[in-house]
Amino acid sequence: MDTTKEYKAEEATIESPLQKLSGSKAVLEALLSENVSTVFGYPGGAIMPIYDALYDYMDKIKHVLVRHEQGGIHAAQGYARTSGDTGVVFATSGPGATNLVTGLADAMIDSTPLVCITGQVFASLLGTDAFQETDVINITAPVTKWNYQVTEAHEIPEALAKAFYIAKSGRPGPVLIDITKNAQIQEFDYQGYKPCARIRSYRPKPIVRPQYIEEAAKLINEAKKPFVVFGQGIILGKAEKEFKKLIEKAGLPSAATVMGLSALETEHPLHMGMLGMHGNYAPNVMTNECDVLIAIGMRFDDRVTGRLDKYARQAKIIHLDIDPAEIDKNVEAAVPVWGDCKETLPMLTELVDKKEHKEWLQQFRELEKEEIKEVINDELNPKEGVMTMGEVLNTLNQLTGGDAVMVTDVGQHQMVTCRYATFNKSKSNVTSGGLGTMGFGLPAAIGAWYGAPDRQVIAIIGDGGIQMSIQELGTIMQFQPKVKILILNNQFLGMVRQWQQLFHDKRYSFVDITSPDFIKVAEGYGIPAKRVDQREGLQSALKEMVDHDGSYLLEVMVGKENNVFPMVTQGSSVSEIRLK
Repeated sequence: MDTTKEYKAEEATIESPLQKLSGSKAVLEALLSENVSTVFGYPGGAIMPIYDALYDYMDKIKHVLVRHEQGGIHAAQGYARTSGDTGVVFATSGPGATNLVTGLADAMIDSTPLVCITGQVFASLLGTDAFQETDVINITAPVTKWNYQVTEAHEIPEALAKAFYIAKSGRPGPVLIDITKNAQIQEFDYQGYKPCARIRSYRPKPIVRPQYIEEAAKLINEAKKPFVVFGQGIILGKAEKEFKKLIEKAGLPSAATVMGLSALETEHPLHMGMLGMHGNYAPNVMTNECDVLIAIGMRFDDRVTGRLDKYARQAKIIHLDIDPAEIDKNVEAAVPVWGDCKETLPMLTELVDKKEHKEWLQQFRELEKEEIKEVINDELNPKEGVMTMGEVLNTLNQLTGGDAVMVTDVGQHQMVTCRYATFNKSKSNVTSGGLGTMGFGLPAAIGAWYGAPDRQVIAIIGDGGIQMSIQELGTIMQFQPKVKILILNNQFLGMVRQWQQLFHDKRYSFVDITSPDFIKVAEGYGIPAKRVDQREGLQSALKEMVDHDGSYLLEVMVGKENNVFPMVTQGSSVSEIRLK
């Protein structure tokens, strides 16, 4: 008798003991299971056990030590925007956690998927005003898609699985998981990590209703003057190809919101430019001339609509969005199309007629000629005087060929970049759209490079915005991301100054900002740098920056009181846009 076989059979029925794992290691195992390769963060007392565990995972997870927690979350945003994956950031309790709030608000309004993991004091100390204790759950509730406080180690795998699922499903957004120190230290019976695929009562994608698709197609087919306004929803839904098929089949002129830029290549014949306060003349005017307005993956922000009571009153509006809360929130839709545009756009394309709308398109082109004559020629090709931001962007376009990722801070340089940068690829425009966060540009560019290390990443920043996060030059110094930093220095807080000039009788109240020698600052961080203040040296200086294999800072001195036009002034209709 073969007793060996009997022994082996008996052995196989014995259950293996469960693996003991600390809460901190469970966090890192969750990140590996979610294919997280890069984390941005800053250590501190309450999150120290996670950082101690990270010491053994350094060959699997790259950690980028930022110089401020707000820099960390903006970097995670930049990473998410260029990679299409969920950004991850670590911060400690108290001030570490509260320093994430601005980035959370920014990510929430711009629908950026993030998982933020914060340390917290021991559970036994909660509510005692312990050192660096802050009620981060109540503080961040309004600016997160979901948040949760973990007080026991065994909760960690399920909490993080839910966090990643909620952050990236449906309309994406930021999630925060606050983990008490005892939960990080405790060991528990670890049964492995199970990704989340469903949460009761949470429906990330609304049910698509074919009758609304049919109604939308009927309106488009009957339209004489159809017009598409598209937003970031196309990029988030990975539906760029589906979108292009629709507009090309139906011959639909289309214009982008700031966040929608790069979903359709800039030079596409149906791309009419950018909408909004500093958008292009034709799409703004024609919004109030079209008979059917098709809104795709956008939320009718006030910067796009101007006065709501004068916005597209003549048009029947079709609104495609994954978030039912956005439909009818600001602008009433004749046909609501709920659903993921990756799914709804092909259904709509199948039902629309093939058309060209040549005469309607020509009306856009005529208005475009007017803008070129009155605004664009002087901005891009000034014959004399100080350098303009537009000519810097025009020259940069020639050098990058429209293939670079443009990361902007907030201000005049942001609007000029959005107006004039050429985008040939999706996920190429990284900016703070809804919140308008100064200080976003530099750390977001660092994250954007980690999200797309094979692409040229150029941060375009004003002299005001760069000083809000200039410490992140230290992150570049230490980790060597190949980020190009272009400072457009007009020696003013330019956007505020423009408003003070136009609407406050040139009462320039605290907008004249003094800056350090940015070249010396960059050199202090070991970053090659140069300043150019003459038009003759602009192209060669930009070429040197673009061609440099590594990080580089270029400061360009531009006109102090140049303004960004066209402009829809506050309280005006989009059709009342000013060219001068």
